[in-house]
Amino acid sequence: MDSFKVRELQDTDAQALLEFEVRNRQWFESHIEPRAPEFYSLQGVAEHIASCLGGLASGNWHPMVILDNDQRIIGRANLKSIDTAAGCAEVGYRIDQQAAGQGLATFALKRLIHEARNRWQLGQLVAFVYEQNLGSQKVLARCGFLPAPDDADHSTANERRFVLSLLADDVTA
Repeated sequence: MDSFKVRELQDTDAQALLEFEVRNRQWFESHIEPRAPEFYSLQGVAEHIASCLGGLASGNWHPMVILDNDQRIIGRANLKSIDTAAGCAEVGYRIDQQAAGQGLATFALKRLIHEARNRWQLGQLVAFVYEQNLGSQKVLARCGFLPAPDDADHSTANERRFVLSLLADDVTA
């Protein structure tokens, strides 16, 4: 993974992020909920970035991008709904279709675990994955996430909820 770099999202990423999202739109929408059509414009992505960075400044969002050797965005990784009082957050990631299967999702998730533990001092991470997204479920399992019991307050009919305790001694990160 030396050829990849993870860094925080920046306001100057709008064009590169738009290209990443457009290039992978169909791929992503086969695995996750589609974005609103207005997102897919330079203005839409710039507004999205501003929102993410506002969330970072207020401490409830940690947006990151994954770059290849050419500094092209090939993935995203986010801590969402950070609740430092409760000690938990939700993880999310998306990897370029052309880079899938190279371990980037695992790489990104391990970085999120590191940030959650060391920067945010969180004790638990949660992920929601569509039932048919077996690849993402494998990534979560590889990083120590466990399926949570069915809970009407936290899952939908099409999603599974996974949880990782960062307090455990055997956490992978």
